[in-house]
Amino acid sequence: MNCTKESLLLYAVTDRHWLNGRTLTDQVKEAIDGGATFIQLREKELDEEKFEQEAREIGALCRERHIPFVLDDNVLLAQKVGADGVHVGQSDMEAGNVRGLIGPDKILGVSAQTVEQAIRAEKAGADYLGVGAVFPTGSKDDAKEVDYDTVKAIVEAVSIPVIAIGGITKDNIGELSGTGIVGAAVISAIFSKEDISGATAELKTAVEQMVHSAGRM
Repeated sequence: MNCTKESLLLYAVTDRHWLNGRTLTDQVKEAIDGGATFIQLREKELDEEKFEQEAREIGALCRERHIPFVLDDNVLLAQKVGADGVHVGQSDMEAGNVRGLIGPDKILGVSAQTVEQAIRAEKAGADYLGVGAVFPTGSKDDAKEVDYDTVKAIVEAVSIPVIAIGGITKDNIGELSGTGIVGAAVISAIFSKEDISGATAELKTAVEQMVHSAGRM
């Protein structure tokens, strides 16, 4: 599965905090039905056996729907279940080492907060960057905010696609117009909603408007 600018438009990151009796696979299906273009499976507390089962289920769904599917941090499990790739943060395994493990054909995403980190990640073989947090967020306790000018500087410093993450909603995504990002990664803006499919569709429209309005500037 290739990683294109189009596939990064609406990047959904899972969080079982809002399951409310549903399965994560069901929630991901609803997000894809609503227009999510990329899925990252993020698990911090699930045991390895259940994580693997979940990864296989969601991976199969994404393959069926032709949606790129990556795991957060867990390189070995991503390889084991045949995921399309992996996303790593600055405190996880170094991007160059990850690229060496997964090979040249898998997707590698890297989180970045500075221009220096972004350039280093691209040189290490990253296919895309996730930059943030661009707004205050409760999803990641250690996320520090990255301002508009830094996001724009990161986009201009690299040749790979950049998406924004952190506190993004349909109401504030327009504030990132002109930065050059190709899409948005979201967690609560999709998965905390009762109508996941409807929330995804509304958010996708807002992200498309942000990207296209920037292109007309």
